[in-house]
Amino acid sequence: MSAIKLLTGTNILVTRPVHQADCLADGIRAMGGNPILFPVLEITDITDIRPLQELINHLDAFDLAIFVSPNAINKAMPLILMNRALPPNLKIAVVGKSSADTLKEYGIHKVIMPTQRFDSEALLDEAELQQINNKRVVIFRGDDGRKLLGETLIKRGAILEYVTCYHRRKPFIDTGPLLTTWSQGKLNAVTITSSEGLHNLFDMIGEFGQQLLKRTPLFTAHARIAQVARDLGLDIVITTSAGDKGLLQGLLEYFQASKNQI
Repeated sequence: MSAIKLLTGTNILVTRPVHQADCLADGIRAMGGNPILFPVLEITDITDIRPLQELINHLDAFDLAIFVSPNAINKAMPLILMNRALPPNLKIAVVGKSSADTLKEYGIHKVIMPTQRFDSEALLDEAELQQINNKRVVIFRGDDGRKLLGETLIKRGAILEYVTCYHRRKPFIDTGPLLTTWSQGKLNAVTITSSEGLHNLFDMIGEFGQQLLKRTPLFTAHARIAQVARDLGLDIVITTSAGDKGLLQGLLEYFQASKNQI
């Protein structure tokens, strides 16, 4: 059976923010599946850019800049490059390959990045983040976010500063059409790419939707998110390889195995 037919007749929930959903949705369509777009996270601009602008003006004072996501890059880098060149001695680190690929769009090719897993834990294992005592570090991020990265760097002696360059919000979406489709057995899988997104989805669909979610295969590329899903009582949780490619491969393998059992 060719790969392009393996997802035929399969409806897959894509929960990425609207502006980040195209790659995964196109991949699902290319394999015959039907992506159902239902963003569980909304990325919006910050209302006051003065703290970000002030930090950009003083980037020379830092030894390391960490961008936690492609969103952080796309919100901060245009403003940085509009005002100045990056300091030549500033090292740049990212959590995952998608962020590294995004930096290439801004002409930045040399970055510190994990090679096995793409999460904060893996980045903290990199040598450059082990020897960080008295180094000045800035983390470009959304509002709040996970604290592990920053807290660990402080314990290792880093002089740390956060800067917010975007906001993350739970969208206000009418869930009625989705729940109708789902209750009719016309939703075959859910993809999720962040713990916050999973919690948002759980909250947005209510108790009825949660019961449907518990019976639906959920695919994620992160072991930490998979554990959150299990903690929420989800029964069918599949951890895939990293990125959209990993999610697509996981979907293919799962539904190929399902069809082979028929």
